[in-house]
Amino acid sequence: MLELKNITKSYKTGNCKQIALKNIQLKFRRHEFVVILGPSGSGKTTLLNIMGGLDHFDAGDLIVENQSTKKFKAKDWDAYRNHYIGFIFQNYHLIPSISILNNVLMGLTLRGISAKKRKRMAKKMLEQVGLKDHIHKKPKELSGGQMQRVAIARALVCNPNIILADEPTGALDTKTSVQVMELIKKIAKDKLVIMVTHNKELAERYATRVIEMCDGTIVSDSNPVLEEEENFTKGKFKRTSMHFLTALHLSFHNLRTKKGRTFAISFASSIGIIGIALILSLSNGFNRQLKVFEQNTMAEMPIVIPNQIEESSIQRETSSELEEYPNIGYAIPKETPQEVNIQPNPINEEFLTTLKKIDSSIVSGISYAYDIGLNLINKIEGKVMPLDASILESFPDCLGYESFLNEKYDLLAGRMAKEKDELLLAIDSKNQVQEDTIRALGLQKEETISFETILGSTLKLVFNDSYYQKVGDFYRINPDLDSLYEDKETLTLKVVGIIRLKEEYKDYVDTAELYYTNALPSYVMQKNKDSAIVKEQQKNDYNVLTGETYDATSEEGQALKKQFLSFLGNESIPYMIQIYPKDFSAKEKIVEYLDYYNEGKAIDKQIVYKDEAKDLSTSSQNIMDAITMVLVAFSAISLFVSSIMIGIIMYISVLERTKEIGILRSLGARKKDIARVFNAEAFLIGFASGILGILIAKLLLIPINSIFYHLTELKNVAILNSLHASFLILVSIGLTLIGGMIPAKIASKKDPVEALRSE
Repeated sequence: MLELKNITKSYKTGNCKQIALKNIQLKFRRHEFVVILGPSGSGKTTLLNIMGGLDHFDAGDLIVENQSTKKFKAKDWDAYRNHYIGFIFQNYHLIPSISILNNVLMGLTLRGISAKKRKRMAKKMLEQVGLKDHIHKKPKELSGGQMQRVAIARALVCNPNIILADEPTGALDTKTSVQVMELIKKIAKDKLVIMVTHNKELAERYATRVIEMCDGTIVSDSNPVLEEEENFTKGKFKRTSMHFLTALHLSFHNLRTKKGRTFAISFASSIGIIGIALILSLSNGFNRQLKVFEQNTMAEMPIVIPNQIEESSIQRETSSELEEYPNIGYAIPKETPQEVNIQPNPINEEFLTTLKKIDSSIVSGISYAYDIGLNLINKIEGKVMPLDASILESFPDCLGYESFLNEKYDLLAGRMAKEKDELLLAIDSKNQVQEDTIRALGLQKEETISFETILGSTLKLVFNDSYYQKVGDFYRINPDLDSLYEDKETLTLKVVGIIRLKEEYKDYVDTAELYYTNALPSYVMQKNKDSAIVKEQQKNDYNVLTGETYDATSEEGQALKKQFLSFLGNESIPYMIQIYPKDFSAKEKIVEYLDYYNEGKAIDKQIVYKDEAKDLSTSSQNIMDAITMVLVAFSAISLFVSSIMIGIIMYISVLERTKEIGILRSLGARKKDIARVFNAEAFLIGFASGILGILIAKLLLIPINSIFYHLTELKNVAILNSLHASFLILVSIGLTLIGGMIPAKIASKKDPVEALRSE
């Protein structure tokens, strides 16, 4: 089943060439115990390694099951060693970091046998060599004889056709040597056993055939194979493969034997992860704070839709093709733009209806500002007096009225206003309110005023037909304010709730203190649009209150007349609409909604809006992103350094595990399997570094948040996003894998014979 034809092997040492084997001609039977004798340097071990596929010949051919190995590739030799060869080494060559059970399992694992089956086979084999009670021990816990039994069990468990034993008793005492030889003799009954030894006595006692070598040649053969003895059949080798989980298992146990060093490496590698995690946590927290600031800003800087727009009849030239600040001796004339014209923004009922259909999830509120005069009076210190309508302002209403209030304000007393005759009083963070507001509500100025006193206080709103009287050709305010105050037709506005901005919105600028709902101006316009003063103003080209004349032939005159009619309550279209987005991303959706409305319409029919917060949005976010990127870049330097360090550590690990590489190769592991073992080790270090970095970062966030709170009173500024944490763990794994690629490649290319000889 095994034949060597004119095998020649030489080694080069510098400029010297040493012949190890010279034209070796040998055949072996399927079942026999062959001992190869010879002095040191005679080529015994080299011959054994060539027959085992660990070393390769220079000339000749090795025939296995009538199949030439001349054209064998590396993967064919790996399969050959795994399925046909079982090695028993003088120094046992067990992997020290795993149990003897896992040592025996390794060859079966490379064959791809199921976990349950290979475990059963390994236990049975260890039981046959007398180690049933030691299967979970590490090699260092066994005697020399027991370790050699493990090596024998490992060689036999895959049921190979050929057992190659290199001085199996060389490190054993006489008694143990006899036990091992008896075991090998028993094996030889149904296998080809080829053993190399110096001990002639053992050879003559146990072998069925003795071959003597000297200076790389065969000197004698006690029982050579005759040509008619063997009927060779052509063999076929199955490919070997190591699963990544097996590689992880090997690497995990290796790292576990070096706990201190593994922790130190993981900690050093995690420093960059810690830095980036802290930066991203701060960035995440500041972004959350920025969101609050942005939403506050949105209340002051909404998307504005005015009823008039500025338009120039000549577009300004950018002259982008001209050089800035040119060093020339002449001037370049350009067309002077005409004065800016005021054009109406086409706000109409269609647009207002469309606006009411906007998605409420992206809108905090919509404010409709009507240029309407509210005829307010109240009894102050026993005397009825007219009031300035500027003390009232409408809350953002429509879709987001209640959500806007509940989100930004705390209700301190009473209830939220809903009806046309209901008002809300907003007080500041110190519960202060303007004296003019207190006076307008008819209350007495005191050091403190209870909420109960404020609730239920009232104002009176008078409609046009009662408030204005015609005197000659003009209208005047009705002087009998006392009668108006008692008139049942007069609308009583009552304070039904007291509100205050929430603490997180304390920077929000709030100028008005008495608020009404949009139901009030709508009701007032309905009552006043057909009033006598409105009808009188519609048919005259002068102001019926002041006598000012309007030029009916000019747009400016018509605009002034329309503005006054709007003040009197004739106009149902607001002069300004303000849309308050939930946040900056919602703002973009609102803009898309408005653009969709304009799509396909003529230029003069398109709604023009002002996105006053756009520049602030872009600049603040860009600044935050830039700061984050710069800080992450600095921290990434430590990740780069740690990758180099990982590469160095992995190379040291390759040197430390060189013998393990040789053992795995002797069992049939491929080059890619060896690389996989060290990639698995890099993976584990990267994973441990990532986890450790995230845990340390999370612990550091506790004092960091405490410091920020004491400095700025901002809570939970630094928050580590779980997505960022997962990403950083993946980054850690990726960088260690990159750092370990070169050492893993070096490990895979190591010569198995040289690896086995290393200490």
